Amino acid sequence: MEEKGQAGMAEQKVALVTGCARGGIGYEYCRALAEQNCKVFATDIPQRMKEMSDLVTGDMEAMELDVMSDESVALAVDAVVSKCGRIDVIINNAGIGSIGPLAELPLDEIRRAYEINTLGQLRLIQRVVPHMATRRSGTIVNVGSVVGVAPTPWAGSYCASKAAVHALSDALRVELRPFGINVVVAVPGAIKSNFGSATTGKLANREWNLYREFSEEIAERGRASQRKSSTDAAVFARHVVRKVVSPSPPKKIVFGNLTGLWAALSWSPSWVRDLFFSTRLGLNKKL
Repeated sequence: MEEKGQAGMAEQKVALVTGCARGGIGYEYCRALAEQNCKVFATDIPQRMKEMSDLVTGDMEAMELDVMSDESVALAVDAVVSKCGRIDVIINNAGIGSIGPLAELPLDEIRRAYEINTLGQLRLIQRVVPHMATRRSGTIVNVGSVVGVAPTPWAGSYCASKAAVHALSDALRVELRPFGINVVVAVPGAIKSNFGSATTGKLANREWNLYREFSEEIAERGRASQRKSSTDAAVFARHVVRKVVSPSPPKKIVFGNLTGLWAALSWSPSWVRDLFFSTRLGLNKKL
């Protein structure tokens, strides 16, 4: 029986996902990975551990991991490797929104978006890569965004943090090739989750100076991904996970509502994008 158990573990992929509180896409990644017979470690900051309680079942476990902390990342990665002997897949999902005009958004808030959305991913990668390199195997999934390739007004900080994820991933993909490690960029469009409400909640008590007249447009940009037409988070997660656990994961997975439009915008001349966004987001008026 013991030999059979060890053989089963050898065949089962071990996955670690960040940002897995209930209501988010990370939560759905965990469920989708479990459906694909993976051993899943769902992680999030200590304050959100209760929001992962129903992920503690079968081949899913929950553990603390704060992507802003070197110590927290090290403890989590080392705990998984100690228990399972390896990590086959990581999904760098943890992230925060950052909404507001760049001329007025506090630098501390912009810095926090970079620390979590960009450096948080790299912090985990740097801890996991040595383990994957030893085995000449592994898949790293970095979650970018369509706005990382076609940035929007009112969300420049968030867009820039995701554009950096795309750039880092393109470099890493080639740098890690000699070690047999795959790097995949997941590029979600408009996905229904608690991300939009968490983002707009920060705007409730904020007053702009230069952009006071644009307060409603700014708030609307924060809600933009949560329309009725947005793709269900579970549908998106299953689509991504099926490709990630396949024998040959793709370099990019672009999926979800508005991805077609954003692909067109990314190839359009600057004046076309400027006209589109200024009209759509209330910036086509003179003050």
